[in-house]
Amino acid sequence: MIKTKESIIHFQTPPFRGDRRLNIALVGMANCGKNTLFDAVSSTAPHIGELSGTNKAYSQCDVQIGLDEACLIKLPSLHSLHHPQAHELETIKFMLWGDERPPVSSHESSAPPAPFSAPDVIVQLVDASNLERHLELTLELSQLGRPMVLGLNMIDEAERRGFYIDTEALSQRLGIPVIALNARMGLGLSDLFNAVALSVRQRRCLLPQPLSPHISAALQPLAKVLNSSELHEAFQVPHTFLLTQFAEASPYIMDELQQHFPQLLPELQQLRSLAEQALPRTLDDELHADRHHQAALLGEAVTRSGRAPRDWRKRLDDFFLHPQLGLLGSLAVFAMVLFVVFEISGWLDSITSARLAAWAAEWQPTATSGVIAHAVLDGLIGLIGIVVPYMLPLVMLLVALEQTGIMHRIAFVVDRGFHYLGLHGGVALSFLLGLGCNVPAISAAALSTTGRERVIASLLITFVPCSARSAVILALAGKYLGGFGVFAIFMLTLIVIAVMGHLLTRRYPKSGPGQVQEIPAYALPQMQTLLATTWARTSDVLTIVTPLLVGGSVVMALLSHFGADAAINTLFTPITVWWLGLPLVLGVPILFGVLRKELSLLMIYQALGTFEVSQHMDWLQLTTFLIFLTFYVPCISTFAVMLKTIGRKEALFSVMLSVGTALLVAGVVRFLLEAGRWWAS
Repeated sequence: MIKTKESIIHFQTPPFRGDRRLNIALVGMANCGKNTLFDAVSSTAPHIGELSGTNKAYSQCDVQIGLDEACLIKLPSLHSLHHPQAHELETIKFMLWGDERPPVSSHESSAPPAPFSAPDVIVQLVDASNLERHLELTLELSQLGRPMVLGLNMIDEAERRGFYIDTEALSQRLGIPVIALNARMGLGLSDLFNAVALSVRQRRCLLPQPLSPHISAALQPLAKVLNSSELHEAFQVPHTFLLTQFAEASPYIMDELQQHFPQLLPELQQLRSLAEQALPRTLDDELHADRHHQAALLGEAVTRSGRAPRDWRKRLDDFFLHPQLGLLGSLAVFAMVLFVVFEISGWLDSITSARLAAWAAEWQPTATSGVIAHAVLDGLIGLIGIVVPYMLPLVMLLVALEQTGIMHRIAFVVDRGFHYLGLHGGVALSFLLGLGCNVPAISAAALSTTGRERVIASLLITFVPCSARSAVILALAGKYLGGFGVFAIFMLTLIVIAVMGHLLTRRYPKSGPGQVQEIPAYALPQMQTLLATTWARTSDVLTIVTPLLVGGSVVMALLSHFGADAAINTLFTPITVWWLGLPLVLGVPILFGVLRKELSLLMIYQALGTFEVSQHMDWLQLTTFLIFLTFYVPCISTFAVMLKTIGRKEALFSVMLSVGTALLVAGVVRFLLEAGRWWAS
């Protein structure tokens, strides 16, 4: 039993982890959706190789299934075990023996098909709209004697064609789990992989599907001779597989028998000929016809005509989980977040922290004790300005979207895009939170990620323009640079995040496991759970951020009180004047920006002595300054949360990364714009 802060998780057997992790072989015919399923659950950097002796690729990645770990191996398309092509034979060898060789194959000079041990379970993906054809392969795979799970993919396509499949009835007839899913939309994937782990624990293999009585009777003498310990030890395959392959005159089996059992082969061939004489057709044709007949009977028994009703839930899924339309749904949620940040949060800010700040501004103490008290008050007002208008409404909105199931669907749709950043789509919620405030965003990332992904997500979130930075951009760029200037700065932010994500995946090359994202049913938010989850995600602000925010405010106030402004501006001269080409007096606003970015805006006005910034800075200087402020250290609150979630080393690296990026990007943009202005003149 594992006890966590939110729940207690029970398990009956030790989880499949470490050396005990599962090996899953993902197989199926062409166009059954293997690639789609693999991409939906794979890590950000899957391994790709070729089966030995072929030009057919396999893909492998680690996957997290609850508490269990698994190695998922997507094998090339497999049409049949009957007279397989070269690459299909290698696929069959892998499912039988993995990276080992049976005694009968020890003479082979080539390497095993793939460098993984034999699979613990086979997952066959089936096109539900063409069930009978795929069930023939299912019956053949039953001969391998391994636990199996059947995934009925494209179940929506089957429904569109006017029939539906009784998965429970099919499961009972086959004796293995049968899961209806839509890999393209992520529906059923969680159930599929949970069934995989359970199938291995219960050793659920396909029930024996006996041959027709007349074929069984004809093959009985041959089966008796092949059922010898010597042959089984040499081939290390199930008896049914060996019998069927020899009856079908498999070239591989025939060749191995010729090399290792030449004295037995004539008797076996004679028995095969006698069996064939007792049948109306060749053994090959009889076995193939029998499998086809059994698959047809199975398909007919579990298939019903009629269209399943399409309620509002399915229609919503058609929108939110569609590969293209789902992006529109994600953009709609993004627009809702922006509305909350800039409209609702802006209004709440005007009636809470803004009024408190205006009231506190009337008190201008001159004594050191009064300055310290005023700084403490400013820090607390800044805390209120973070929590009340921006953090609480946005967190509550996104938690509500989680409870409805919409955020899980967005995470699935954007997962492939986040893979380019070395992350999974599950961090989409954290990045949306970052538009309001980076503090709860990093806390949310810490809850949904581990290890490498947690560090990369936290580092990238610091570049997401929070409401404070967006307010500065809108206030200055909106007034002096116009709509195009605002758009350009935000687009530059997206480019920098994409580039930084690519670079960070090189700094942290070890990719974490893939994630099987659950797509829950739609549900209405529950107020009690909503409030409890919101508190859990924002409580860190009170315990971690408050002391640093207040302490930083006191330090800054004392620096100003003792006349350190000139020294600070002089200290920042290499950055402000030499590199960024800004007025000398902007050193103090840049430094005070580590408390809250809005302070930078107010202190710009104070430092320049006017609200008309354009009197002292041209459009190029404004652009440079805003770009620097956009990528510069978000705030001391963000740094405080990072100390807890990713540790001191990575938090300090984040500070250096943001400062370095801000200097580099702002400086490069400045010189490019100056070069363009010089060229135009």
